[in-house]
Amino acid sequence: MQNESETFVTRRDLLSLVGTVAGGAAMYQAMTSLGFASESGYKGPIKLEGDTRGTSVLVLGAGLAGMTAALELRKAGYKVEVLEFNSRPGGRNWTLRGGDSFTELGGATQTCEFEQGLYLNPGPWRIPYHHRALLDYCKRLGVALEPFIQLNHNALLHGSDAFGGKPQRIRDIKTDFQGHVSELLAKATQQGKLDEMVSAEDKAILLQALRSWGVLDKNYAYSASLDSADFRGYARDPGGGLGAAPVAGEPVGLSDILTSRLWRYLQNFALYQFQTTMFQPVGGMDMIGKAFAREVGDLIRYDAKVTRIQQDHGGVTVSYLNAKTPAAPQLAKADWCICTIPLSILSQIPVDVGPRMKAAIDAVPYASSVKIGLQFKRRFWEEDEAIYGGISYTDLPIRQISYPSSGFNRSGRGVLLGAYVYEGANSFEFTSMNPADRVARAVDFGSSIHPQYKTEFENGIAVAWHRVPFTLGCAGNWSDKAREEHYDNLCRIDGRIALAGEHASYIPAWQEGAILSSLDAITRLHERVVKS
Repeated sequence: MQNESETFVTRRDLLSLVGTVAGGAAMYQAMTSLGFASESGYKGPIKLEGDTRGTSVLVLGAGLAGMTAALELRKAGYKVEVLEFNSRPGGRNWTLRGGDSFTELGGATQTCEFEQGLYLNPGPWRIPYHHRALLDYCKRLGVALEPFIQLNHNALLHGSDAFGGKPQRIRDIKTDFQGHVSELLAKATQQGKLDEMVSAEDKAILLQALRSWGVLDKNYAYSASLDSADFRGYARDPGGGLGAAPVAGEPVGLSDILTSRLWRYLQNFALYQFQTTMFQPVGGMDMIGKAFAREVGDLIRYDAKVTRIQQDHGGVTVSYLNAKTPAAPQLAKADWCICTIPLSILSQIPVDVGPRMKAAIDAVPYASSVKIGLQFKRRFWEEDEAIYGGISYTDLPIRQISYPSSGFNRSGRGVLLGAYVYEGANSFEFTSMNPADRVARAVDFGSSIHPQYKTEFENGIAVAWHRVPFTLGCAGNWSDKAREEHYDNLCRIDGRIALAGEHASYIPAWQEGAILSSLDAITRLHERVVKS
């Protein structure tokens, strides 16, 4: 994590400033120019036409990339077999519910104790509206979706040293920051500071726009008023009967906002990948994996740990162990292989590929990530604080608290995502703890934002992705240099082996990237088969 005392400006800082001041459109343009953003290239269902002549394909991994390949290849006439390390489909498309258990590296086993109907998505947990391939497969496979609430203006922004440690409503910081910046720009415009950049006609329009955008008064000042309260909320909301008149809240001062640094969290709502509308499957993210498995489950051999991948001019041979009978190595053979094994695992498996693909496999580290689900006796965030969905951000090590986007206004228990720690020192720190300590720390830190934590908490579960045996990390973490040098070599077919997965895409860590890479790989493989 960047030291706060460092004075250089990183690309992340630049994007934060662009997004908070100029808005989402400017943010996306900046992201594109820096290579951070990319739209889904999905153009609709693929058509693998031509005679496959009984060709066989072995797919390694039953995550979304692997099951996409299996579904489309079988539809095209291929003989398909899938080897999967886990005893379930989906890979990182994973949901934990009451009664589920898993063992991480180091031997710690956790059993989820959530009440029936409650769950945690330790891997992917939201779907952007522009991830068209994933949405199309959800439609084709009958996966019901519901809105995922990314931005809730009533959620919280928290800085340990800001405002005495008291969390602030997102709407207050957003509206007041926008208002103060508008007032400054209006003053500069009135004083002729922009004369060289703005025509007289545009100057008049700009002042009108700033007055509207920043909720400024007739003197172009941002202050407490019922107009600003329409955006930032009220000290006393409008009511009924006597004494029902609303009272405007007092804006937070610009200096206080700037020194609090809470403005930096506003970028999360401008990022293209997090803009509304977002979705989640009804009942848990693994509903997608289960839907794929209904189509191709008969092709999947579960509990299969790949130990070696060999190829020659005639085909591919994969050695694997059955987790339940590991003493007896087994072989699977096919004409071609689509390998979706995460590079963090594949780099440790002997695989017969050329030096360029091998170098590419070895070049990509995997990001560290920790997610912690916490069950509480009641949905106090709704009952006490009127927070229905959305995400609160903090500078504490837990980083984020996400409120459930379903089950609104119900009595009884609820589950929060009590921490989402992605990369940096905090992620490694949480990963080094035993699961019980991770949960305890999440409760302790979270109580600084929601004091109800310590009296309402019941149980929790913590997934540290660097300790998950089938991935050893959250997602491929490409550097610009590594991508420039190795990405094309990773994606090219090597003999009879093609790789696919989120790591073989420009949308890493997203399910869309996994599906698009799979469609690309099988399309190119099919072209070779038909031409041969």
